[in-house]
Amino acid sequence: MTRFAQTWPRWAFLACVGMLGMAHIFETFGHMAPCELCLKQRDVYWWAMAIAGAGALLGFTRLGPVATRITNILLSITFFIGACLAAYHAGVEWKWWPGPAECTGGAAGVSVADLTALLNGARGHMPACDKPAWIFLGISMAGWNAVISLGLVGFSVLATSAGRSNDAPEEVAA
Repeated sequence: MTRFAQTWPRWAFLACVGMLGMAHIFETFGHMAPCELCLKQRDVYWWAMAIAGAGALLGFTRLGPVATRITNILLSITFFIGACLAAYHAGVEWKWWPGPAECTGGAAGVSVADLTALLNGARGHMPACDKPAWIFLGISMAGWNAVISLGLVGFSVLATSAGRSNDAPEEVAA
């Protein structure tokens, strides 16, 4: 197993920490409240971070090579799910397809619980998923998340294949 394959779970963990950190910075200092789809995209990073953390720790045990390979495969799948969710969200923002009703204000109404929460001091602004909060170079946050997630998929697939390439026993020259 190559060094890249062995260390990828640690790098993936740090990438997840960075992405979640950036999301919280935008929310806290940029005052950009996340919509429902934004929160679901964050959930993917929390899952990937848990998978990467467990895989990184198991990499130091005697299960190391097998655990690392399984971790890299799971990270490939998890980041791919994140890329699909982010691309879906970007499509909702571009109005290519409708978003979930609870997110874009379609069929969802205001409930008594919502009104009670507002009266008790809850935040009144619930962002819609179909309106990008921030755009850079013509791409929304969801779009950038899709691009970054696809990059993480690529690194995870490379780590998976790099871990596989060194498993064959070397031939002994006669």
